Amino acid sequence: MMVSFIQSNYFGFGSGIVIPQTGIALQNRGWGFSLEPGHPNQVGPSKKPFHTIIPGFLTCDGQAMASFGVMGGPMQAQGHVQMVTRLVDHKQNPQAASDAPRWQVLGDYSISVEPGFPEEIVSNLEKRGHKISYASDSWSFGGAQLIIKTDDGYVGGSDHRKEGCVAGF
Repeated sequence: MMVSFIQSNYFGFGSGIVIPQTGIALQNRGWGFSLEPGHPNQVGPSKKPFHTIIPGFLTCDGQAMASFGVMGGPMQAQGHVQMVTRLVDHKQNPQAASDAPRWQVLGDYSISVEPGFPEEIVSNLEKRGHKISYASDSWSFGGAQLIIKTDDGYVGGSDHRKEGCVAGF
């Protein structure tokens, strides 16, 4: 059995409310709502705010293949695409997939690349008209943890960018 689990209180330490006798802090995802009329995240009945708690799970032919997650706000969905591409298309092991340099589409549709990103790819993107910026560090590119199932057992990888771990028991 494999599980993908992302725990996040969202902004800061969450809501600041702790359930008595438990030590469990409640999240503050409601911060993602808007009071602006017509906004997609406008407060309203039966609505949930946009959020990025998106643990990932891959199957192949109906069988478990991988559980994974990339924490990091708006980078999560982009990081998930990169992990799936590296695991499935490039057949990388989880640690190699996690360690590889990442890209991120920013709010202005420019592309940020982290240190170590292949210069040849950057050059080709610039030739096609993409605006590229080089990040000075890797903190905004998410933190991935991945586990894949193999014929011989399980293989895990944990990102060097953020705290986290993979575990088997």
